[in-house]
Amino acid sequence: MVNVKEYIRADGTRGRVHSRWAAGARREMSVLATVALVVVGFAHATGSGGADGSGEKAPRPSAVYPVKFLDWDRPRPRLTPTVSYPIPWDRSH
Repeated sequence: MVNVKEYIRADGTRGRVHSRWAAGARREMSVLATVALVVVGFAHATGSGGADGSGEKAPRPSAVYPVKFLDWDRPRPRLTPTVSYPIPWDRSH
């Protein structure tokens, strides 16, 4: 939008401060609004709305419950240390 400052007209009257659309902006906005309405109308007509009853079916679950992982119940081996000798740490600091 263009901001127009206060001005004096040719006949001597004062023009107030106002804002107006830039040249060609109304046409561009109307084209944009028309395209947006067409897209929304096309999406509604093809039924690509949400799962709230607007045409799209709710997805079917593909998981089987209860979920079981392989070897879940098998006992795990105990972890063993990687070294069997004591490691001296310098604790003088």
